[in-house]
Amino acid sequence: MFWKRLAVVFAIWISLSSPVWADTYEVRSNHDPDGIGKIYMNREIAQVMGHQGAGWLERSSRETEEQPQKVISALQLKPDSVVADIGAGTGYFSFRIAPQIPQGKVYAVDVQPEMLEILNDLKGEKKIANVEPILGSETSPNLPENSVDLALMVDAYHEFEYPQEMIAGIVRSLKLKGRVVLVEYRGENPFVMIKGLHKMTQKQVRQEMSVAGLQYVETRNGLPQQHIMIFEKVG
Repeated sequence: MFWKRLAVVFAIWISLSSPVWADTYEVRSNHDPDGIGKIYMNREIAQVMGHQGAGWLERSSRETEEQPQKVISALQLKPDSVVADIGAGTGYFSFRIAPQIPQGKVYAVDVQPEMLEILNDLKGEKKIANVEPILGSETSPNLPENSVDLALMVDAYHEFEYPQEMIAGIVRSLKLKGRVVLVEYRGENPFVMIKGLHKMTQKQVRQEMSVAGLQYVETRNGLPQQHIMIFEKVG
């Protein structure tokens, strides 16, 4: 564990030694144990949940805790929509979205090859053809440009090590008027019993999305503990 954390700190230090990153991120040695010590727009980036936590993504209680069908209804998908599920993990949302878009497809993007292996196994079991696993990087979703109608991030964005670069890559993949939807635990609510760095306020999300040139559309609050925040690519 020590050497893994040291490697992460060293990688961050190397990346920030470049002028490209110097004005974007700050590194702090004294930081929250749930974070990586890297600050973006006054927000500490949370540690990524590793593939060892895949079982938690598929827990049976998630259906009542997060009400995924309400999230999918809020997406207002068309039968031929192309959706990017960014931080797809085991494909929990990808496999629920796919039947809603029989003429479309889901790009299931994750940076962990182990997660994509699990997702591929589940894809075979479920016999769902229109989910395409994509191995992203820490700075890019590796998606075709101008190809996506909607990019969905469920409890994922706050863990992006390079949020500015990732959102820029997502925006490039969007068609004009394409939408970005973030589902995040409500940072404004201290009674949402999730670790602080794994929650986000609407104010913080809107601030960070505006940097990428995304226009705020609306927030839907029909979920028990999370915001559904919707943005659009314009101009």
